[in-house]
Amino acid sequence: MNKRIGELAEQAGLEYNFDPMTWLKYEKFAELLLRDVAQFVEDKFDFCGDEITIAEKIREHFGVEE
Repeated sequence: MNKRIGELAEQAGLEYNFDPMTWLKYEKFAELLLRDVAQFVEDKFDFCGDEITIAEKIREHFGVEE
C-alpha cells in the first residue's frame, strides 16, 4: 500500500489489527476512488500543459497505476 493512503486511513480511524481481507478491500476502494478522481480530472480539467498531467500527478502521489 502507498504510504500516503496508509496515513489517510489512520487519520480516518482505520486500524491494521483486523481481518487482512477487510483491509485489502479498504485499500482497493481507496485505489479505485483515486483512479476515478484522476480520470475525472484528466477528462474535464487537465490543462496544465506540463509533460506530466495533473491526473498523472495525482496517480503518482498516491501510487496508483492507471
